[in-house]
Amino acid sequence: SQGKGLFATRSIRKGETVFVERPVVSSQFLWNALYNYRACDHCLRALETAEENAQRLLGKSSLVLPHPEQCSIRKDLHQQCPRCQVTYCSAECRQAAWEQYHQVLCLGPSRDDPTHPLNKLQEAWRNMHYPPETSSIMLMARMVATVKQAKDKDWWIKAFSQFCSKTANEEEEIAHKLLGDKFKGQLELLRLLFTEALYDEHLSRWFTPEGFRSLFALVGTNGQGIGTSSLSQWVHACDALDLPMLQREELDAFIDQLYKDIEKESGEFLNCEGSGLYMLQSCCNHSCIPNAETSFPDNNFLLHLTALEDIEAGEEICISYLDCCQRERSRHSRNKILRENYLFTCSCPKCLVQADDPDVTSDEEEEGEGETDDAELEDEMTDV
Repeated sequence: SQGKGLFATRSIRKGETVFVERPVVSSQFLWNALYNYRACDHCLRALETAEENAQRLLGKSSLVLPHPEQCSIRKDLHQQCPRCQVTYCSAECRQAAWEQYHQVLCLGPSRDDPTHPLNKLQEAWRNMHYPPETSSIMLMARMVATVKQAKDKDWWIKAFSQFCSKTANEEEEIAHKLLGDKFKGQLELLRLLFTEALYDEHLSRWFTPEGFRSLFALVGTNGQGIGTSSLSQWVHACDALDLPMLQREELDAFIDQLYKDIEKESGEFLNCEGSGLYMLQSCCNHSCIPNAETSFPDNNFLLHLTALEDIEAGEEICISYLDCCQRERSRHSRNKILRENYLFTCSCPKCLVQADDPDVTSDEEEEGEGETDDAELEDEMTDV
């Protein structure tokens, strides 16, 4: 019920890159536009400079960043689709999108037409799925568009079929939390709009009620969050500068204060965000004490898997499906999240050691137990 399992074929040292992977398909979140995040519509590379990124998050247009040469954003390379004005970081990304899926999804002059089927689908998603997003209906749309445009449609259908798309784990009697009775109306509306916008005979089973549920489960259980930020990349580049001690201290103090001011103004640091489907990464099983982690150091959709400790040949490579805060919760809380979102009960070494702990949730969850059913419904819908 988890991934297929990925095992080291050689010894891997702590800090070593295990692999770098490009997604089969990816999409930025629909809420990015509302917050004026600007990312390449294909590879999700941030489009604003580090200085513009910081100015927006601070609400301070007069801010000037030192060492502007450490920002890697090249605005002179940016291009738009001539038909719908979607923006890309380069001609290569524009061409790659056009060749894989954008011919089907390009809205052309209908970009601002609320009655266009694709716009109706996106608006329905926004109304159901409030930030923070963890997936997007457009990831599913790009899967369909990719098959539609492909010369070898069967190859792509087979590729997508390799991702786990179970809607339930019958053995443990677990159903994906977003496919339950209380979401039936929302899912059916999405399916009808999805069909109106994208129906294709080769994929007819994806548009049936059960097939759409499976597609939804595929994206929900396999989608890997992608975060890109020109500001954080600038910070990493500044960290690597060889500076005299006084200059280093001044720069570090400036960056520390910048992050504090951003947190005060905008809350948690906000990346351009999206999600993607990765073949190798999706094979990695979960552990609450992972020996590897994913990151996006190139400021685009290229996923780097890095060893957190030494991994011996033949040892399983495990990542965490939970974020850092969730991993610190009780065993009961962790497994509640994993059962609802990924359809399994964890039996990693940490969970086995804590097997006799009482089945109580962590403080964070206890604080929310008094919420109304409507609030819970809204919160859960944001976890797609």
